Amino acid sequence: MQNRITELFKIEFPIIQGGMIWTSGWRLASAVSNSGGLGVIGSGSMYPDVLREHIKKCKKATSKPFAVNVPMLYPDIDKLMDIIIDEDVKIVFTSAGNPKTWTSFLKEKGITVVHVVSSLRFALKAQEAGVDAIVAEGFEAGGHNGRDETTTLVLIPAVKEKITIPLIAAGGIATGRAMLAAMVLGADGVQVGSRFVASEEASNHINFKEVVVNANEGDTHLTLKELAPVRLVKNKFYNEVQKAYAEGATTEELKTLLGRGRAKKGMFLGDLEDGELEIGQVSTLIHDIKPAGDIIKEMMSEFDKAKNQVSNF
Repeated sequence: MQNRITELFKIEFPIIQGGMIWTSGWRLASAVSNSGGLGVIGSGSMYPDVLREHIKKCKKATSKPFAVNVPMLYPDIDKLMDIIIDEDVKIVFTSAGNPKTWTSFLKEKGITVVHVVSSLRFALKAQEAGVDAIVAEGFEAGGHNGRDETTTLVLIPAVKEKITIPLIAAGGIATGRAMLAAMVLGADGVQVGSRFVASEEASNHINFKEVVVNANEGDTHLTLKELAPVRLVKNKFYNEVQKAYAEGATTEELKTLLGRGRAKKGMFLGDLEDGELEIGQVSTLIHDIKPAGDIIKEMMSEFDKAKNQVSNF
């Protein structure tokens, strides 16, 4: 299957694994890349020396292209960028910030740059900044999300109508049917996050994986918009956040409640009560934990089947 995304990244299938904190280490990234997709190391939860270690291990585990995701709110982002240059990473996904800050620097080094956005306005800014492709992520997505709450179904055609560079759809995509739908709406490829959380190679805790495969409709909610909007599983910590809202908590009080290391506690260490558990609405469609390669095979098989069904209408 060849299109603008597979040609841009030199991959077999237009499936990109999301660069998620506490989940997307070298094992997951290399497994996805070896299976024909684009694996992405999520640097947002890594110290600089840890990122270097993951890049080196990923290179040993796969000869195929992989990327690094860099949240632009990272406090020592210059150190991460230096490591990316030193280790000759070819593809970088930036998120949660102004793409103008690093795009030209990275492109001057010969790096392909992709920026993650949650609105048409930011998609146009990213294109203007010179990125090579855009990930447009709808409201359904897990983790940190956009403030406008635009769904994938609306966001993808709106962005497609106004940009000329390749477009990757994200948010609510865990199946081949959803992949086909996103591409019918105008996407050249898809970014898949939540489904890979429930993979054998994902570095998050087994307790969190089991929460994902047992999730039901309505078990997640977007909250903490005053800080950075994030979609969470409803647990004890989430209930404490809702209680704080009901009592009229200030932004500073919400920051204190969130504290430090809350996401690590939940997703990496497996504390299902006091931890922050970030996952998308599509978790209700995820029912098992399996190897990343099997996830890609299953998605592509379902994609082909759905495409054939549609052609018979």
